Amino acid sequence: MLPSLFSALARQRILESISLKNDLLKDVVYPEAVSAAAAAMSQAIRQGNKILFFGNGGSAADAQHLAAELVGRYLRERPALPAIALTTNTSVLTAIANDYAYEQVFARQIEALGNRGDVAIGITTSGNSSNVLRAMETASTKGLVTIGLTGATGGKLRALVAHCLCVPSTDTPRIQECHILTGHILCEIVESQCRLCEPSCLTATV
Repeated sequence: MLPSLFSALARQRILESISLKNDLLKDVVYPEAVSAAAAAMSQAIRQGNKILFFGNGGSAADAQHLAAELVGRYLRERPALPAIALTTNTSVLTAIANDYAYEQVFARQIEALGNRGDVAIGITTSGNSSNVLRAMETASTKGLVTIGLTGATGGKLRALVAHCLCVPSTDTPRIQECHILTGHILCEIVESQCRLCEPSCLTATV
């Protein structure tokens, strides 16, 4: 009996995921927003800047995943692209959280590593994660291009970023599934735009 119930649950979640992706497909604004964000990322890399990804929990995993796609490769052979996940250095994260506040764990790193023209990509399903919001405020002050990956309303993040990619849902797992789809699309576009760049144009200043 239980395997049958689990099978029904699996089918239901797959259908929910497909339904939300169909909503994205029908949304004329979302693909255009993704295209604009990818263009900003590509331009930054061509100008010798870098991409900074960050988020909490599952979004931290997405940040690390997407940075790896750019530094390594996504689909094509090309020069390595400069990207950093601000979620991976446990000494930095715990030191900042302990000495300042958890709300500062990304902002402090952007203060240290971010340069004008870099791209800050904050990932938060609610759009209201305080450490992501603080990071975007710091990024804007330092002249970084700001991109948000979030959920239906965009939360407070919407007003803080130049490009807000809002998945039309309030269901955290389904939003996260669309975030990684969106992240892969961003990586594919950036890779296609930057794969023929001269290595000298991909040297970012930390």
